[in-house]
Amino acid sequence: MKITVLNGSPQGNNSITMQYVNYMQMNYPEYEINIVNISQRIKKIEQDEDTLKGIIDHIKDSDAVLWAFPVYVYLVPAAYKRFIELIWERKLEGVFNGKYTAALSTSIHFYDSTAHNYVHGIADDLNMKYIGFFSAEMKDLLKDEERKKFDFFVKDFFDIVERKIPTARKYKPLNYSVPNYKPGNLGKKIDIKNKKVLIISDSTGNESNLGRMVERFRNSLVGSVELVNLNEVKINGGCLGCMKCALDNKCVYGDTDSIKELYNDKIKNADIIIYAGKIVDRYFSARWKMFMERRFMNTHQPQMVGKQFGIFISGPLGSIPNLPEILEADAEISGANLAGIISDEYEDSRELDLLIDSFAERIVNMAENKYVRPVTFSGIGGMKVFRDEIWGKLRLPFQGDHNYYKQHGVYNFPQKDWKVRIFNMFMIPFSKIPKVRENIRSNMRGSALKPFQKYLDSIDKEK
Repeated sequence: MKITVLNGSPQGNNSITMQYVNYMQMNYPEYEINIVNISQRIKKIEQDEDTLKGIIDHIKDSDAVLWAFPVYVYLVPAAYKRFIELIWERKLEGVFNGKYTAALSTSIHFYDSTAHNYVHGIADDLNMKYIGFFSAEMKDLLKDEERKKFDFFVKDFFDIVERKIPTARKYKPLNYSVPNYKPGNLGKKIDIKNKKVLIISDSTGNESNLGRMVERFRNSLVGSVELVNLNEVKINGGCLGCMKCALDNKCVYGDTDSIKELYNDKIKNADIIIYAGKIVDRYFSARWKMFMERRFMNTHQPQMVGKQFGIFISGPLGSIPNLPEILEADAEISGANLAGIISDEYEDSRELDLLIDSFAERIVNMAENKYVRPVTFSGIGGMKVFRDEIWGKLRLPFQGDHNYYKQHGVYNFPQKDWKVRIFNMFMIPFSKIPKVRENIRSNMRGSALKPFQKYLDSIDKEK
């Protein structure tokens, strides 16, 4: 049996992800397992047809494909995504048709779920037979119990391929045919006063729905509105996973491209930030992904604290729930207020006009009132993953994060609440007494409501 491993790490064979694959090879010498470094060679793959053909020949000759990658900013690395885009651009979908496949990732379990949703969707779009995924915490291979889980995953993967067991499809095919948006006349313009608005888009002008959406929004505002065409921004590459930024937030790219200026000057100084992107497969473009993961020069620190954030999207957003999940989580973890996500999936252009116009008024109002909605599980859970990792084993390499977290109260461990700890220490043993236990049970709801009632009564008295 032949397996092709598509390695998504920019570090190539020196990645942690590949150590899992090396372990797999050692345990199954009877199988031919070929590792193809994708992300590390993406520029050559794009430019050299023979290199791409060699990869495709490997896949053609294989019984199964393993997508193996580190999780970078909710998804696969940008270079890996670019390879996925090339499959459709070069019309190579047929090579993957009917192939068994699975996915292997390494991460700290920060939104590894959305990365695997994406890969599963891609596998379904390629009509592959998706078996499942293994999402490893980076050091799981060194732990007996976790290694046993990986052993089972690999054995199950090979067994299904050998026995040709049927697999189920999860995602329906996407329909990229969206209505043509024709903006109508503008209504009243919104004065943004002293606020700064930054729009970052990969489509400008009136040639596309997205460009027209951006222009509609831009023209509805009076004041400082800057438009950045992402295609004109100098980006030398995506995150390399080199971790040289970890100690003091100095990216290995330095000042060789425009990313540092875009993040540290333009985004940092804007009050309202708009992302406008076109869907390419099941996410934005690989160029967008490069831009978004390069913010890792600021590592695990919130990027847009207190800012208003809005998103315009062209494409089948309604069929990709994974994408808004990523965008909503990213806004919360970045400390921003997500004012809204608007796509061009409306048959009636007037309806889209109204949505954009009302969105413009609303986001300016939110900026004036400095409104940031309460954080949900997406933001709380994500930041707790970062908090615990930086407090513990990642503190030494990510000292910049550690200092930021100390200064900004991210280390909000509930275990440090001594008042609660002392209360529990005395009351839990006391609650074992049957009469006390019954009293607690009967008064539980009333005790929870009592402080709210007291507060509301105080407001009523003031009135």
